[in-house]
Amino acid sequence: MNFFQALLIALIGSCASIYGPWLLGTMGGWYTIGRPLIAGAVIGVILGDIKTGILIGAAIQALYIGLVTPGLSMPGDINFAAYIGIPLAIVSGASPEYAVSLSVPLSFLGVAFVYLVVTVNVIFVHKQEKWIEEGKLKLANGVPVFGSLTNFAVRFFPILLANYFGSPYISKLVSIIPESLGNIFIILGGMLPAVGFGLLLKFMLKDNIEILYFLFGFVLVSVFKISIIPATIIALLFAYLDIKYNRTDNREGAA
Repeated sequence: MNFFQALLIALIGSCASIYGPWLLGTMGGWYTIGRPLIAGAVIGVILGDIKTGILIGAAIQALYIGLVTPGLSMPGDINFAAYIGIPLAIVSGASPEYAVSLSVPLSFLGVAFVYLVVTVNVIFVHKQEKWIEEGKLKLANGVPVFGSLTNFAVRFFPILLANYFGSPYISKLVSIIPESLGNIFIILGGMLPAVGFGLLLKFMLKDNIEILYFLFGFVLVSVFKISIIPATIIALLFAYLDIKYNRTDNREGAA
């Protein structure tokens, strides 16, 4: 990976960490290019391997598909997992399962940086309160800019340095890891997306019996090899019937 590629990935990665109104904003940043699936496609374009980027991004996305961050409670940070984990996996020739295993410690590192940012930004908030009391409203209005610069610093530079200086070493590391240990990483990486789907189902399912819908879809795709579009159409039919008759029964019972 050359310096220009690492620089471009770092710039996009810093924009992908934005959950405020700046630049791409929350929808364009954190909730769009910040998702590993989209990030994988973008990184794949930069590194010249779109297919591998999408496959690795989809694998990491599956792990974090059930991720929620209420009140800035961060169980995992997908920004570092995507913008460090995906490019390093691509340049090292690692499999998607390997990349998922690599993304987990990177996500924990990202969480540490998130809390570093909010801790430092508290200083700016207190400064803002002081400036408002003193009537220095122009300075107070500039505080969000200071906060954004802090977030940019802890996102841009780690991503740039990790991708530019780390790419040769990650390739060597992958090559010297024993095959048995590598197989363990691949197995664990294949299992981790199930954790993400489990977390998602935990929030989605009203009753445990609804897990049958998920299992039915799994059988259609994995056993009967039905493509995703027909499976989605069947799912929409089940959803329509479930909403129509369950809501009717609930209304009659309430009456």
